[in-house]
Amino acid sequence: MAEITVNAQPRSDVGKNAARRLRHNGMVPAIVYGGQGGTISLTVDPKALLRVLRSEAGRNTILKLDIAGKGSANVILKSWQVDPIKENFLHADFYRIAMDVAIRVTVPIAVKGEARGVKAEGGILEVVVRQIEVECLPGDIPERIEVDVAELGLNEGLRVSDLPISPKVKVLQNLDQVVVHVISVKEEVPAPTAAAPVEGEVAAAPSEPEVLKKGKKEEEPAAE
Repeated sequence: MAEITVNAQPRSDVGKNAARRLRHNGMVPAIVYGGQGGTISLTVDPKALLRVLRSEAGRNTILKLDIAGKGSANVILKSWQVDPIKENFLHADFYRIAMDVAIRVTVPIAVKGEARGVKAEGGILEVVVRQIEVECLPGDIPERIEVDVAELGLNEGLRVSDLPISPKVKVLQNLDQVVVHVISVKEEVPAPTAAAPVEGEVAAAPSEPEVLKKGKKEEEPAAE
């Protein structure tokens, strides 16, 4: 059940200017939607959002959203926006959940171990997919999906179908999608340089493309 509580205040003043004023005062504009209760505009403390994202389950943490005067609900932090320069929160979306209704979430993939193909065969480990989309009950959401790559040799890999996933979790990703593989290091071959002409010889002129058809080219009709 929800272990983190996020306190929020309802707000009636919406729009870009209102959101800008909130951020200037150190708060974050947010909304909660889904389930029963409709969409409600909120104000939350950015420290609460950081506490959620730094928890073990991260963005998939089941929260208790306590809205002043409107009660509380189980939610997840569905999405958020961050200023790319100042790195402060710009907006957050919470989604109401019911513990007996399956939801779709993305779960991170954690790679562990050192691949044999890297350690003994000089290859490079390439991670192709870092998260996958799944569907399950909120209580069955995995914090992460760990994949052990220790036995991977050169030119070997693991697909989504090889991931150790609980039968309670339905994978929505293409099962044939490569998640991680060991590839060989490609050596760059220098482009051949033209040989310098021997003294007394005249360098050959570059050959011109063969003319396949002579004659005046028909003019294209002018666009109307």
